[in-house]
Amino acid sequence: MSNIDALKALAVKAGGAIMSIYQSDFSVTDKPDLSPVTEADIAAHNIIVKGLSLLTPDIPILSEESADDIKNSRVGWNTFWLVDPLDGTKEFIKRNGEFTVNIALIKDGVPVFGLIYVPVSQILYWGSEEGAFKQTLGSGVESIKVAGLPSMHEKWRVVGSRSHQSPEFEQFVSRLPQAETISIGSSLKLCLIAEGMADIYPRLTPTSEWDIAAGHAIVNAAGGQVLLLSSLAPLVYNTNSDSLINPDFIACAETCSIWSHS
Repeated sequence: MSNIDALKALAVKAGGAIMSIYQSDFSVTDKPDLSPVTEADIAAHNIIVKGLSLLTPDIPILSEESADDIKNSRVGWNTFWLVDPLDGTKEFIKRNGEFTVNIALIKDGVPVFGLIYVPVSQILYWGSEEGAFKQTLGSGVESIKVAGLPSMHEKWRVVGSRSHQSPEFEQFVSRLPQAETISIGSSLKLCLIAEGMADIYPRLTPTSEWDIAAGHAIVNAAGGQVLLLSSLAPLVYNTNSDSLINPDFIACAETCSIWSHS
């Protein structure tokens, strides 16, 4: 990815706009699907779409905040940017800091590049065919990779949603011989898998494609996988003309008979 520095700067710029609003008395409205949206979502969207349009004018952009006509026209796209300008809006509203800026490049259904910025902690994660990396602003770049499978006597570190845990999630965790649950918001769950701080992320409640594409690319680049729960085949993008909702999936370092055949 030749323009990684420009993409990092774009994510940081969007994060700066988010933080300006985060520290103010912002308002919250509901979309038609009743999910919340704030002026921070829109501000970050506008910055990212403008920046990507300048960097790569020939590549279309699909954002969570895109107009319906763009969402309806994306089915024929082979290569496109997939953006969640503010993932974790509920965490933003709660002011717990667990929200992110997400930019992914999709080619033929596969996330080949992903960039996540955490505005509160000023941490960047990104991944491509060159590997997966983490950087705190003002510090050096470090390579990251997924953890190995837990040994027989180690606990499974299972990461789950701060806002969306379900009975199905609890049932999945109960199948593991020993487990501890790490609850965190937004695409930070996938970052924990990518940097080896968690072992598995079973997502058994709905997400949208823009929620996970950047994190998916980073997990892949770190040596891990994001797989359909139903078949353990790789999760792919932009294949359903009627919906941008992901099927249930598992993010992990590798499959394991302890959970894959339960």
